[in-house]
Amino acid sequence: MESAVYAVRAAVYIAAFMLSFYGLGALNFSRYIKQGHVLQARILYWILVLSLAYLSGSFVLALIYR
Repeated sequence: MESAVYAVRAAVYIAAFMLSFYGLGALNFSRYIKQGHVLQARILYWILVLSLAYLSGSFVLALIYR
């Protein structure tokens, strides 16, 4: 039974990550980033994707299990 819970949690977080990555791709970050700071912009983008995926995944899991 516990393995099913872990599988559901993993699936929810992976789906949230993919949706966050897809959704943030629609934003134009080049307006807000200084020229020549490409690496910093990529790091910021990944931090935003991971943060949004964690928050949305946790929200969905809280709705499922509570």
